[in-house]
Amino acid sequence: MKRNVLGVLVDATTHAQALDAVLTAARERRPFAVTALAVHGVMTGVLDQEHGARLNSFDLVTPDGQPVRWALNLLHGAGLTEPVCGPDLTLHVLRAAADEGLPVYLYGSTQQTLDLLMLNLQNSLPALKIAGHEPSKFRMARPGEDEEIATRITDSGARIVLVGLGCPRQETFVHAMRPLLRMPQLAVGAAFDFHAGNLRRPPMWMRKAGLEWLWRLGSEPRRLWRRYLLLNPYYLALLAAQWTRLRPTPPLSPAKGRPTTFPV
Repeated sequence: MKRNVLGVLVDATTHAQALDAVLTAARERRPFAVTALAVHGVMTGVLDQEHGARLNSFDLVTPDGQPVRWALNLLHGAGLTEPVCGPDLTLHVLRAAADEGLPVYLYGSTQQTLDLLMLNLQNSLPALKIAGHEPSKFRMARPGEDEEIATRITDSGARIVLVGLGCPRQETFVHAMRPLLRMPQLAVGAAFDFHAGNLRRPPMWMRKAGLEWLWRLGSEPRRLWRRYLLLNPYYLALLAAQWTRLRPTPPLSPAKGRPTTFPV
C-alpha cells in the first residue's frame, strides 16, 4: 500500500510481498515498474517535481534502507520490521526466476561489470537463464531507440528486466520503457556492482543502524559526499516538518505520457 513520504509515494511492503508482485507480473506478461528508493532516491523526487511525478507512476516503490522504513513507520504506522533494499530484492527475484525458469535481461552498467555479474550468477545460480544483456551507452536515447531496445529485450524471450543505470537515470528509463515491455522492470541501483563484486556491502550491524550511507560515503567519498552530507540532513528536516505538519506535503500526481528523452 502506497504511503506519502515527502510527496513521494512509497509502498509499505515486505520482501515477500514485493517478490510476489514481481513474479505475478512476470507470469502474466504485463508491464510492472519497480524501484527501491533510499533517501537519495526520495530526494530526487522532492527536488525535481517532474521526476517525482514519474516515481509516483511506478507500480511498486520499496523502502530501500532504514531511514525510508523509519519514515513509513513514523508517519504512517506501517510497522515494517525491515527495509526492502535493491540488492536484496534483486537476489530474491533472481533466485525465484531460476526456480521458475523465467529468463532475465540485464540492462545497464558497463560491459566489464556485466561480465563479472554474469560469471557470479552462473556460479551461484546455475539454473538461471540470462536471456540477454547490454551495457549502458551513457547518453540520451536517439529518436526511435526506445522501440529498438524494447524489440531486443522482447525478442530475447526475457520475462524480467533488471535495470542498473543509477538513480535517477534508471527510473527515467523504466518509466519510458514501461508501455513497450510486457514484463516487470526493476530499477536496481548499485545491485549490479554489489553482486559483481565491485562493491562490498557494510556489515549487518551498520545496515540495521541505518549507517549504510556512511559505509558508502567512506568507499566513494568524492562521488557521494554531496549526496549524503547535504541531502541527508535536508531529508531529516523535511521529514520532521511533515511529521509535525508544519509543511504540507501532498503527493505529486503520477506522470502521464512518456518522456521525450531518457538515458540509455
